Amino acid sequence: MDTAQHATPATPPAAATDGVVVHLPEADPARHEAVLRNTANLIRALEPGAVIELVTHGPGVELCTGESGLAAVLADLQSAGATVCACANTLAARGLTAAALLPGVTVVDSGVAHLVRRQRQGWSYLRP
Repeated sequence: MDTAQHATPATPPAAATDGVVVHLPEADPARHEAVLRNTANLIRALEPGAVIELVTHGPGVELCTGESGLAAVLADLQSAGATVCACANTLAARGLTAAALLPGVTVVDSGVAHLVRRQRQGWSYLRP
């Protein structure tokens, strides 16, 4: 996979504890809907400017390709301030590139490694 297609996810917040990383590894569209709903609720409930990343990997990347039929809901979440990330390892395993992703989705080198990095930086972890 061409690393030039990778974008940098949201800048870590000044106080690392302000960030929340949401984990989505499942393919089930009902789970996608639930995670999107929970993340939207989180955005509304937290202080303005809270940094939220939704990280998908494995079958969860289907949310980012539009396969789950939730592109409009995902776009609304991004408009509300969430960053949506897809795992480069999963994309490569599926023969996909960043071009297969919905607009605004960021590619991270490894979904699980990104989750670990964020937690080490003090971000809250949520797997709804």
